[in-house]
Amino acid sequence: MRTLTISAIAMAGTLLLAGCGGDPAPQQRAAEAPAQGGTGGGAGALNTTIGTAKTSKAQPGTGDWAAPNGGNLRAVDVEKADNWVQLTAARAGALDPVLVNGAGLTLYRFDEDSADPPTATCNGECATTWPPVTVEADGKIFIAGVAEEKVGVVRRDDGRLQVTVGGWPVYRFAKDTEAGDTKGQGVKGTWFGITPDGGKAGEAEAPAEEDPAEQSAQTPAGSAKRVVLFGGRNFNVFDDAASSQVIEAGSAPDGGCVNAIDAKTASSIAFDGLVKVWDGPDCTGESQELGAVNAEFVGGIADLRDIDFDNRIASVKIG
Repeated sequence: MRTLTISAIAMAGTLLLAGCGGDPAPQQRAAEAPAQGGTGGGAGALNTTIGTAKTSKAQPGTGDWAAPNGGNLRAVDVEKADNWVQLTAARAGALDPVLVNGAGLTLYRFDEDSADPPTATCNGECATTWPPVTVEADGKIFIAGVAEEKVGVVRRDDGRLQVTVGGWPVYRFAKDTEAGDTKGQGVKGTWFGITPDGGKAGEAEAPAEEDPAEQSAQTPAGSAKRVVLFGGRNFNVFDDAASSQVIEAGSAPDGGCVNAIDAKTASSIAFDGLVKVWDGPDCTGESQELGAVNAEFVGGIADLRDIDFDNRIASVKIG
């Protein structure tokens, strides 16, 4: 009986320590763990959406639109700015392709950071000149021309979540104040525009031989669930007047064929899987399959002239 009493007291003491500054419960540890991602897997837990903030009807004055000229945000605007970010493959100056945000401002990577594991080293005064692209834990990341598995986040020293592409943390440059500016390109030989796969924009790279298994992992599996047609090139980034059409698999009729509202006006297209486009209504005429056959266009095509289908899409098969 005495042995039983001592054991009970010991167990009670252990529970008391756990509740008063001891090792946190497993649920708390998981919640406090830093979020990372980038080269694959990290994007799975993110709230990514195919298309742009405009096609998704994001609230004005939020996300990348909170500071459209790239200026420093007031403290009251930081939360609004972290609601969403946009990663869009586009052309800026001599850089093609390069990622831009929802205001059309060029996005950059820093050589002193790391992609494996994703690590952000630009903090303090550095982060004033090179504002990190951050998003709140439940914020949205709109992607066009970027493969979903390339997108992730990493926890910064200040606790905020910074977006990564191909594992590389993503930044803006404070001196870029207009869409198309690339004043940060090549600064100190360590800052470069970032490409849709996390590479350095403006640098010609020899094509690497890929492991077939790895290549298939980079290609969307299954049919697209969301497709966005844009009347302007570069996913409508610089042309607010151009029309757009969002096609959801769940709203497509049986067979998945949807006619374009403005037939033969699309100059770019974003998608999250396999999609087939036709130059005739009701999925007739000449067609192109995108996403697998055209592996280099996974995520979208910023300029449909690249596949000789500019202003030709009349219908789309999705789902």
